[in-house]
Amino acid sequence: MEERDFFNEKDETFPASIYCPKCRTTMEYPIRWRRRTKKAAMPSGGDERDRARFAKARNYRIRLDDKLRCKNPRCGKTIEISTLQTVVFD
Repeated sequence: MEERDFFNEKDETFPASIYCPKCRTTMEYPIRWRRRTKKAAMPSGGDERDRARFAKARNYRIRLDDKLRCKNPRCGKTIEISTLQTVVFD
């Protein structure tokens, strides 16, 4: 069984303050996340190892955006998001 079989997935957007190193401004940007919430019961067809993995599974979010475009009209450079974690456990 794959890990994704244990979770329900939903895409969400959260605002974050991101700093542009080129124009030196901080602005709010919408960041896309994929929320994975643990299912109430394990899907059928698993063995003992899958049951142990399901028992340890937790809800978490994965950041989908790696790069953004600066909102400053004079800048417009690509910003790599390095200040936010890629995986956040809830």
